[in-house]
Amino acid sequence: MKNNSLLLLVVCWLWFSNGYSWDGKILTRAEKSDFKATTRYSEVIDFLYALQKQSHYIRISSIAQSVEGRDVPLAVLGNPLPASASDLLITNKPAIYIQANIHAGEVEGKEASLMLMREILSGDLFHLLDNQVLLFTPIFNPDGNEKIDPRNRRNQLGPDSGVGIRYNGQNLDLNRDYMKLESPENIGALQLINDWDPLLLIDLHTTNGSYHQEPLTYATSHNPNGDPALPQYVREKLFPEVAQQLLSQHKILSLPYGFFKDATDPEKGWRSFNHQPYYSTNYWGLRNRFSILNENYAYADYQTRIMVCYHFVEQILNYTNNHVDEMRDMVRKADQSSVAYGMSPDTSKMFGLEFEAVPFEKPLLVRSYEFDLYQDEQGRKRARKTDRLKNYQTPFFSDFRMTRSIVVPKGYFFPANLKEIAQKLIQHGIVVERLSQPLRLNLQTFQIKKVDHSERMYQGHRFTTLSGEYQFQELELERGTFFVGMNQPLANLVAYLLEPESDGGLVYWNFFDRYLHASQWGGGYNVFPVFRLMQPEKFARIKANLN
Repeated sequence: MKNNSLLLLVVCWLWFSNGYSWDGKILTRAEKSDFKATTRYSEVIDFLYALQKQSHYIRISSIAQSVEGRDVPLAVLGNPLPASASDLLITNKPAIYIQANIHAGEVEGKEASLMLMREILSGDLFHLLDNQVLLFTPIFNPDGNEKIDPRNRRNQLGPDSGVGIRYNGQNLDLNRDYMKLESPENIGALQLINDWDPLLLIDLHTTNGSYHQEPLTYATSHNPNGDPALPQYVREKLFPEVAQQLLSQHKILSLPYGFFKDATDPEKGWRSFNHQPYYSTNYWGLRNRFSILNENYAYADYQTRIMVCYHFVEQILNYTNNHVDEMRDMVRKADQSSVAYGMSPDTSKMFGLEFEAVPFEKPLLVRSYEFDLYQDEQGRKRARKTDRLKNYQTPFFSDFRMTRSIVVPKGYFFPANLKEIAQKLIQHGIVVERLSQPLRLNLQTFQIKKVDHSERMYQGHRFTTLSGEYQFQELELERGTFFVGMNQPLANLVAYLLEPESDGGLVYWNFFDRYLHASQWGGGYNVFPVFRLMQPEKFARIKANLN
């Protein structure tokens, strides 16, 4: 009898050590630790394979290998489970992409994603696979995740054992890498995007610490160079319904993501993040796809942050599952509009070069606190949060408008020696072609008058900005010259990458620096080596093959 008891204890210990509870449910480290720790990389992998052992509706693969040699796992959930992205055409189900832990100090999305996959596959939320295929990268930044230390992100409440760091193994912020694509993680993610073409991106984060009572905040794309109908739909239809469901079903208050423009005077306004396309949410909008940013409240306790993230994603997936046809139709129309403009003589479409944030028509309710004002040691006016609750009806600055713009062309030409530019465009999924015979055309060129570089280095770069003027020139284009037509769904992204005055394109990130030297005769700077086709033309070309 004593030996039998010992055997039972051993079996129970093995059961728990493999991550299972008494009822056989696979648990995350957060759950097993009573929400005092976060799941390590190896435990994420073990968790995913444990799910796969229990279900026929999940497949595990890798989208990339990190600099430190860790696979970035991808979990595909579907009913039926697609063998590849091409199966989406057979099942007529779009993909939805959920990405977590891009900043590995912001771990709540990782834990929520693992828990949500478990509940979907266990049957409780299996209906979320009725009309969509779900793609999860629960630990997008595995190298950052493994640098767990209690001293990281000390402003937030838990977990006690610490979290990882913001940067990947290259010391890059992956949520600033969507245009330049210098990290293996984002290069892999773009290949996934090009293959599966997800209808929606959900990117899971945790705030840096603005003070409010709502434990959940959210945003969508707000770069004006994207199709405006898609973020408008998210703001006016998806978010209100999801927020109402969160409140009625789970008593979760939510708020559009942001911070007070002036902490000493909250009534001046609430401001979201900026329009830059290097953010995942804005980048996705440039691709004519829906995007959602989740930011969990840093000052809520760790378990609360995980659970509000869990229910937020759950409710979004409920919404998309019920509105797939409507959302897919909107995306199709956005793509068709991009293609149609590139093929037409119409020149009414504008590309924004400079922007400003303006408030929406309706003020925003922010449930926050009263703040005591004081002066710091340098005599600066500061605000200190109190425990006294206060609501603010304040302007919401999240509507970005163009203040300077240029007509969108019908295509771009650049010389055959700029292969690295063509390769970067192809990485993004953009169609690049080459002239199959010489061509003479009247094209718009940019005459560079001044080249500036930022003094401060950012993500290993000193931003390049150009100033100059446009003029038309008759140019002889050699056979093999690259051509990027704007009659393609990614036309908005093409313009952002190739325009010389773009505030986030390849000029900005130094890819053209070697071509911006002064003339050997001392006559100023060269003509920018990308030429704008302003009206559709017929000419012989073939798809570029750089292999």
